Amino acid sequence: MEQVKLPFRADIVGSFLRPERLKKARKDFESGLLSPAALQQIEDEEIEKLIAEQKVVGLQVITDGEFRRSWWHLDFFWGLGGIEKKAVGQGYVFHNLETRPESVKVTGKITGYNHPMIAHFRFIQKLAGQAIPKQTIPSPAQLLAELIREGNMDETLKVYGRIDGLLEDIAQAYRQVISGFAAAGCRYLQFDDCTWGMLCDEKFRCNPQVNAEEMALLFARINEMALNSRPEGMTITMHVCRGNYHSAWASWGGYEPVAETLFDLPVDAFFLEFDDERSGGFEPLRFIQNQTVVLGLIKNAALEDKQKVKNRIAEASQYVPLERLCLSPQCGFASTEEGNKLTEKQQWNKIRLMLKIAHSVWKNK
Repeated sequence: MEQVKLPFRADIVGSFLRPERLKKARKDFESGLLSPAALQQIEDEEIEKLIAEQKVVGLQVITDGEFRRSWWHLDFFWGLGGIEKKAVGQGYVFHNLETRPESVKVTGKITGYNHPMIAHFRFIQKLAGQAIPKQTIPSPAQLLAELIREGNMDETLKVYGRIDGLLEDIAQAYRQVISGFAAAGCRYLQFDDCTWGMLCDEKFRCNPQVNAEEMALLFARINEMALNSRPEGMTITMHVCRGNYHSAWASWGGYEPVAETLFDLPVDAFFLEFDDERSGGFEPLRFIQNQTVVLGLIKNAALEDKQKVKNRIAEASQYVPLERLCLSPQCGFASTEEGNKLTEKQQWNKIRLMLKIAHSVWKNK
């Protein structure tokens, strides 16, 4: 079989708006009104509809829209051995918004055997047809950041007295999960990572309690450890996110402070947000090595001007050759089940516009 070039010229980050039927089912499940089997049946049916729509609009890549998750990251963490769900005093703070107050707690040795999302991947793989199914998971650095954040560090240290032991187990757990996905037939895996977005933020970097350079090296180290012995034939990419909760953002700043460390990571491509002034200019792309860069230039709600997006792609090509550039939305459409502030019609119109622009720029190459 001919090797498909990934990412595609028009690609997606992963999440889609949850249908109202699915939102209601999740609420009924949480209230005890719906059984696990009944919830799964509704999830299956809505994912089937979503995949069919992705094919109809012309996407070559499909995801399950993260329809089985409440969060883009926490649900994955809760599926690891040695980690449980917990309530916290405060949620994540975004620009003018605060999320639900949920997090993770370490209860024992962290492992990645038999992760439930491997079964989720098998389900969409059966429906893929000629499309390529992509699996999205939070990065190892994102788990590390969650475990050592304020309010979690003490609990983590009760189980792991040494940071090296914690790093080793996180990396091994991820290698187990990645191996499981590979065995299930996955050849397109994406790490989602907000840690780098925070490290770009000047307010965060100026915090006297933060050593941003040391954190960057630590996050790079854990990501690299997890990618040791990566499966042959699997494309692994990283989406660098700046926070995306109900169309609110969490961090502001260009990639320059982290570019050399970030772009040295052993991944095949970077999905990078460049949709507005919060992301800075394209100059940091000069540190890109042989990776593909997927430009996140499609934002939420209002449709972009086609020519302006093409002009931005041309600007980026001054630093990365056009043949190593692709186009995507700036982020997913629903990093959490709340979703962003746009309609499903607007969501699909954004995808159609992206596909038209990509065809115009690359002529389906």
